[in-house]
Amino acid sequence: MCVPPKTRITKDMIINAAIEIAKQSGYESINARTVSEQLHCSTQPVMYHFSTIDAMKRAAYAQVDHLHSEYLMTIPPGQDPALGIGLNYIRFAVEEPQLFRFLFQSGYAAEHSLLEMIESKELVPILAAMQEGAGLSAEKTKQIFLTVALFAHGYASIIANNGLEYDEKLVAEHLERAWNGAFLAAAQEENEHEETV
Repeated sequence: MCVPPKTRITKDMIINAAIEIAKQSGYESINARTVSEQLHCSTQPVMYHFSTIDAMKRAAYAQVDHLHSEYLMTIPPGQDPALGIGLNYIRFAVEEPQLFRFLFQSGYAAEHSLLEMIESKELVPILAAMQEGAGLSAEKTKQIFLTVALFAHGYASIIANNGLEYDEKLVAEHLERAWNGAFLAAAQEENEHEETV
């Protein structure tokens, strides 16, 4: 009788298993035992690739962060980039509340302040799309982003923590008001600055 070859457990398989656990029961449930159960293997290959659970969680976090950035940038044609990104941010919290909590409520983010966050390389394509749509300077675009991001994050956090039912039409209306207010303020400041120069 032929014995099937053993499956080689790779680092990527472990990361994907950790993400699946985070999706199902939260990032707090990621450990060597739960990951090995998800992969139907012993804990040995898990600990071979990751000497600590923290290192495994950080690797999973980085992958979820990358997936989140891709999700944000998937904007329907013709939709304003800032509004599309804001709605996608909230939709992600609706569709993947546990992953949203992992990203924004776990303490694994590399950035420790909003100012650090806005300078992160992951935001470069998002800010570039917003700047193109707004037609303003990079600095004013960052100000708009912060306003819309804070608004969207508040909504998304409430939804991800089961405190609010999701009504996309209502959310879109509120997000558009936040965007319009931030845009008008930024455009007025930019015009006033140009007039004084």
